[in-house]
Amino acid sequence: RVAITAGNIDNGYFEGLVRGFRSGILRRTDYHNLVECETIDDLKLHLQGTDYGPLLANDPAPIIVQTIDERLKERLVHEFTHIRNQCFQPLALFLDYMTYGYMIDNIILLITGTLRNRPIAELLPRCHPLGQFEELSTISIAQTPAELFNCVMVDTPLAPFFSECVSDENDLDEMNIEILRNKLYKAYLEDFYSFCEKLGGVTAEVMCPILAFEADRRAITITINSFRTDLLKDDIENLFPKCGRLYPEGLKFLKNAEDKDEVRRILERYGNYGHLFAGVGDGPNDKTLEDRFFEEEVKLCMLAFEQQFHFGVFYAFVKLKEQENRNIVWIAECIAQKNKAKIESYIPIF
Repeated sequence: RVAITAGNIDNGYFEGLVRGFRSGILRRTDYHNLVECETIDDLKLHLQGTDYGPLLANDPAPIIVQTIDERLKERLVHEFTHIRNQCFQPLALFLDYMTYGYMIDNIILLITGTLRNRPIAELLPRCHPLGQFEELSTISIAQTPAELFNCVMVDTPLAPFFSECVSDENDLDEMNIEILRNKLYKAYLEDFYSFCEKLGGVTAEVMCPILAFEADRRAITITINSFRTDLLKDDIENLFPKCGRLYPEGLKFLKNAEDKDEVRRILERYGNYGHLFAGVGDGPNDKTLEDRFFEEEVKLCMLAFEQQFHFGVFYAFVKLKEQENRNIVWIAECIAQKNKAKIESYIPIF
């Protein structure tokens, strides 16, 4: 009881705030109104009647989908930074951990862009605002993972995650860049999982299953993507995060899988993920495996709000808002292209 009281003193206001933000997430009736829109101006009008209010009020017509995407991100970043700038430890460090994944994505985006001779000034605006850091603009000088660490990453929060990468002297071509991404995410997820375990209590109860799912999602995706490469089986296994429900036996079977059907059979035996393949296919009405992953993530994040006095609600809120942003952008894209055949292929939250 003392721990709960102390936690409520430090973090109760911020948890109440994020639960208030969560109450503004769009309902099915809101989505029904959005898919009925014929123009982007109609969509803007309907959004004004939701928690978004005058989100697009200062943008002159005609509004493009990219502008909608940017404003949605700005809104989420504003809500996140409002909490991060005022909260206390260890919540502040927990929120910092949430930004490390965006930092990794931004690094990979810039490396890939410079490899394709895109100017850094053109690439920086495409980086996610939650993953911005001072050294980001100097990434183009690195030619190998070791140079990337010594010249750019050594003074950033991501430095500990580079321990498995600094010995790699291979040039940063497109294959090695993707390997670098997966190694960084592996180290990041395992460290974040360990941090949540140390926090203990309800935070560990809520966050460890969510991060375990994220680890397994990455392992499954890496396995399927490896079918088209020459990667050795042991090299594939070294990219798997070892904090999921598939670890250890499931990962050993995954690395030896030869096709998607074999992956499906493995997931039915380990981790209870076999249902994710239901309805997945290449037909016009079929879902993608990525869609099924997003649906599962939404379920886990919704469950996080069933308990109180924990940090999982902050992570869950950001993930739910990101899914809502993808939904709105998808609907807006279908309207803009005047192709509404698959406009209802969004993932509702409530």
